[in-house]
Amino acid sequence: MGDDKDRLGVVTGLIRTSFLVNAAYAESAREHGLTSQQGQLLCVLMARPYGMGELGSVLGLAKSSLTGLVDRSERNGLVRREPDPRDTRAVRVTFTPEGRKLAEEFYAETCRRIARLPDALDAAEQNTLAALLSRIAWHNNVPAVFMDLNEKPCSS
Repeated sequence: MGDDKDRLGVVTGLIRTSFLVNAAYAESAREHGLTSQQGQLLCVLMARPYGMGELGSVLGLAKSSLTGLVDRSERNGLVRREPDPRDTRAVRVTFTPEGRKLAEEFYAETCRRIARLPDALDAAEQNTLAALLSRIAWHNNVPAVFMDLNEKPCSS
């Protein structure tokens, strides 16, 4: 690489990289018997239980889609609904013991796969990339769909 004619523009680079990340995420999900959306649900719940409305906002899902996702995940024994202690009319979605175990395994494997993607970069370049991606994520208020490296040891 190194030749300017091989350099991608920002938009093309981000889109192509998102394909790489999505493919690694989807492959890891498949190997754990999950859909990508179920994997996202589990990764979000690693931080804490969520109410349905809040969960829909974080995952960017309409109420009917979220209800279906939670229903399927509940039938598979991964999550359960429990009363929200702050609002007796609401429910929170939280892990079952089996769901927590699977989430941790899925998370660890997904981290391993994605951590290999920037292998062509040296340590300084990886640090620069992490700083730039952080700025993009914070500027765009990206929800915590995947735990921050300060919360879980996922950094490369």
